[in-house]
Amino acid sequence: MKYSLSFKDVVALGFMTFALFVGAGNIVFPPMVGIQSGEYLWMAALGFLITSVGLPICTIIAISKVNGGIEVLSNPIGKTAGFILAIICYLLIGPLFAIPRTATISFEVGIAPLITNNSIIPLLSYSLIYFSCVFFLSLYPGKLLDIIGYVLAPIKIIALIALSLSVLIWPAESNVLTLATKDFQQSAFCSGFLNGYLTMDTLGALIFGVVIVNSIKSREISEQKLLVRYTTMAGLIASIGLIIVYLCLMKLGSSMSGLVNQSADGATILNVYVHNTFGNFGSIFLTLLIFIACIVTAVGLTCAWADFFSKYFNKISYKLLLFCLCIFSMLVSNLGLNILIKFSIPILTIIYPPCIMLVILSFTENLWYKNSRIFIPTIFVSLVFGILDAIKSTDIKNKIVSFIHIPLINEISWLVPVIIVLIAAILVDRIKG
Repeated sequence: MKYSLSFKDVVALGFMTFALFVGAGNIVFPPMVGIQSGEYLWMAALGFLITSVGLPICTIIAISKVNGGIEVLSNPIGKTAGFILAIICYLLIGPLFAIPRTATISFEVGIAPLITNNSIIPLLSYSLIYFSCVFFLSLYPGKLLDIIGYVLAPIKIIALIALSLSVLIWPAESNVLTLATKDFQQSAFCSGFLNGYLTMDTLGALIFGVVIVNSIKSREISEQKLLVRYTTMAGLIASIGLIIVYLCLMKLGSSMSGLVNQSADGATILNVYVHNTFGNFGSIFLTLLIFIACIVTAVGLTCAWADFFSKYFNKISYKLLLFCLCIFSMLVSNLGLNILIKFSIPILTIIYPPCIMLVILSFTENLWYKNSRIFIPTIFVSLVFGILDAIKSTDIKNKIVSFIHIPLINEISWLVPVIIVLIAAILVDRIKG
C-alpha cells in the first residue's frame, strides 16, 4: 500500500518547519538589522534573508535527499571529518549555545523588564521551569507533528502574524532617520549576510532536517522521492512565513530609531515597541509569543540532539540523554545573553563557511567523477578562512598581519578563495576522470 500525506498534513508540516525555525535569534536579531542598517535597509535585508531563509531551506532539502543527518551529508569529506563536523554542529546548536539561548532570550524579553531584582535567582528559577517544559514535551519525538504542527505552531503563527500586522498598521511614531552604522555603510548586503549567521538557522537546519524527515516517516512514508517532495513543500511554506516575519521585524527596527539607542539589542527594541503601541497588554502578548516561539525551537533541537547521541551511546537511554541535556542547557543559560552571544560570534564565523559549502555542494554530487576531489579542498579552504575571519573579530586581530584579509564585499573574505579552489578542483576532477 502506497502512503501519502494529505493536504492538511502538508500544511501542518510546513507550519511545524516554520515554527521550528522561528526561535530565539529569529525574533530579536532582525530588529537590530533594521535599526542599524538605516537607509540601506532593503540591501541589508537581502543579505540577511540569504543566510536566514535561503540556505536553511536548501539544507533541509539536502538532508531529505540523503535520508540522513549531517553525518551522512558529509560523507564525501570522509567519515572521520564528517563525524567531527557533526559533533561540533550538534554541540553548538545544542547545549553550548542555541538551546540555552532560547531560555535566556525568552527571559530577557518577557520576564526581565518586569523585575528589578538583579540577582541570579529570577533567571535560575525561570530556566528551571522552562527546561522542565522542554523535557516533558521532548519525551515523545514521534508525536512532534501532532504537538507542534497542530497545536503550538498555529498559536505561534497567529501571534507572529498579529505582531507583523501591527508593525504595518501601527508603526512606531518616530520620524527620526538615523544613518546606518559604519559596517552597514561600508557594505549593507555583506553585513546583513553575516548577521544571518547569528540566527544559527543553517546549523539548525542540519538538525531540524532529521526531525522533519522523521515526522514524515512517522506517517509510514519511506519512498525517497516522496520524502524530498514533502520536505520541499514544507520548506516553501516555511520560507514564505519566514520572509514576511523577518521583513516586518526589520521594518519595526528601522522605525524605532528615534525611540531607542541604535546599539540597543533586539529584546529592548521589541519591548519598547509593544509597550508604546499596546501598553501593558502588549508586554504580556510579547512575553507569551517569545515563550512559545523559543520553547518550540528548543523542543525540536532537544529531540534531534538526544536522538543523534542515543545512536552512538547505546547504553544510555534517550530519556537519560534528554535529562542530561536539559540540566546542562539550564546551567549554561544562566551565563546570560551577552556572554552567550559574545562567545558564539567567532565560533559561528568559523563553522558557517564549511557548512554552507557542504550544503551547496551536496546538490552537485552527480556532476563529479569523484566527490572527494571537490568537497575536501573546497570545504578545507572555507574552514581555514573562516578561522582567519574569526581571529579578525576578536581582540587579538591587531596582532595578526594584514595579508590574511582578502576583500570581497566587506568581510566575506572566504568566498573568493573558495571559488578559486573550487574551479581548480573541478579542473583536476575532469582531467583525472
